[in-house]
Amino acid sequence: MNGIKEMNGISKHKVILVTGGSGLVGQAIKKVSEEENLPDEKWIFLASKDADLRDPEETRAIMKEYKPTHVVHLAAMVGGLYKHLRVNCDFLTFNVRINDNVLDSCKEMGVKKVVSCLSTCIFPDKTTYPIDETMIHNGPPHDSNFGYSYAKRMIVVMNRAYNMQYGCQFTSVIPTNIYGPYDNFSVEDGHVMPGLIHKGYLAKHKNIPFTVCGTGTPRRQFIYSIDLAKLIMWTLREYDEIDPIILSVDKEDEVSIQEIAEMVKESFDLKDEVQYDSSKSDGQIKKTASNDKLRKYLPDFKFTPLRKGIKETADWLEANYETARK
Repeated sequence: MNGIKEMNGISKHKVILVTGGSGLVGQAIKKVSEEENLPDEKWIFLASKDADLRDPEETRAIMKEYKPTHVVHLAAMVGGLYKHLRVNCDFLTFNVRINDNVLDSCKEMGVKKVVSCLSTCIFPDKTTYPIDETMIHNGPPHDSNFGYSYAKRMIVVMNRAYNMQYGCQFTSVIPTNIYGPYDNFSVEDGHVMPGLIHKGYLAKHKNIPFTVCGTGTPRRQFIYSIDLAKLIMWTLREYDEIDPIILSVDKEDEVSIQEIAEMVKESFDLKDEVQYDSSKSDGQIKKTASNDKLRKYLPDFKFTPLRKGIKETADWLEANYETARK
């Protein structure tokens, strides 16, 4: 399993419920779990149509219906930089409600383990690099997405509180920028990678100029959704700490948005030069994350090369354009 040994950390007859199961990461977990086809694991993937997790009664009802022994909590209101700038309050209140309802229902149902998915945007805006798991509460997050960031930060606090008072084994993972099939490829409200891939598609098929918002200088670490799925499944099965763990490619694999744009251009075989709209905000210039903790556990894990992952995602969008979220 790509550098991960076979896992036997969960007792038999596991019912694993994945909230946000129809999205980017949920679909990647579904693909990996189907390929593994372990007889002692039953995976259930919830979509937003199955329950409004902002509602405590709907959340309890869905938990009682499926009676999970383990939960991977991915459900969240998400979006790119410009959506965050417009509706920071919604990002705060909606995600706080979702997280509170899910964790409280898991405690009530006696769920054995919960793994929640966070984001590197929870880290302080003003900090030293690389950031690591000990630095989450060292200052306020970037002002552009503070609502979402504080809501996600609180999961770390809640996990500790549930463990101290009730003995719950609730933990969390902090991935860097995720990309892959089944993403939201919205140009306006999506994250940077799927937005650029969609722009590449439009440049190829609609002859629309490939324009990047901002200068292209910000730097990011990107993790392919399939790699993240394998690491989340490892976390569920083997990682026993309550404290979070960063799931990221190595520091040396950080790239600029400009480099990403060129890889997208290459994937679609575009001939025209990439254009940059410097009137648009760059957002946070960098947020380099350390994966030293992960490497102590899994020193040999092999990540999908970025160029390969972008090409596979671009090919997926071309094959599924009519039904893809955009």
